[in-house]
Amino acid sequence: MQIFGVDIGGSGIKGAPVDLDKGDLAQERHKVLTPHPATPDSVADGVKQVVDHFGWTGPVGVTFPGVVTDGAAIRTAANVDDSWIDTDARALLGERLGGLPVTVVNDADAAGVAEMHFGAGRDRRGTVILLTFGTGIGSAVFADGVLVPNTELGHLELDGHDAEKRASSKAREDHDMTWEHWAAHRVRTYLAHVEMLFSPELFIIGGGVSRKSHKFLPHIEGIKAEIVPAQLQNNAGIVGAAMRAAGH
Repeated sequence: MQIFGVDIGGSGIKGAPVDLDKGDLAQERHKVLTPHPATPDSVADGVKQVVDHFGWTGPVGVTFPGVVTDGAAIRTAANVDDSWIDTDARALLGERLGGLPVTVVNDADAAGVAEMHFGAGRDRRGTVILLTFGTGIGSAVFADGVLVPNTELGHLELDGHDAEKRASSKAREDHDMTWEHWAAHRVRTYLAHVEMLFSPELFIIGGGVSRKSHKFLPHIEGIKAEIVPAQLQNNAGIVGAAMRAAGH
């Protein structure tokens, strides 16, 4: 069974048909740059470009980098334009895609669902937390395999700032930090704070940095939980979006 998944990020909008039996992309993904400002209309145009690239005519699952309630209403928009707040994303995207059935889900929640079903969290019980490091930091928290949606742990306070302003991949690039310094100081401090609050058995590190885990994971010390990279890497959001669309 194939369903289309789209992952909206702060820097790119990417998508592909997903083979839900395998938990992998059925075709090579297509990506366009996230427009700036990332308004609802401009982002919807980007999603349409990605979907039209494949000539897709079936259900579409779409991730959003913020809180999504009732599969439609946008509550927060930290890394896109504030005009997204209170937008009915499902109605907007459905109209832009010519009436195709659309499901919208928080981006990290989608990635977490995919990792728990097909990837690094498969068959894991207890508390598992997926953290995506990219333009911001997204989070997905699971208790015995059950998702606690819209946790947004990237906005915990860390050293007087939003944690994602200190420890995201973008923060590493903006401050020209080495992988070692970023991991040993910024990421370790953030993980220690999250671990103090939730005591997880497992951290799964996702987002674009997951494919470069060898550069930073060995430098994170003093964390009691097991830390592993996302097995689906940066495709987890696309797969999870398709999974959510199939479930609806």
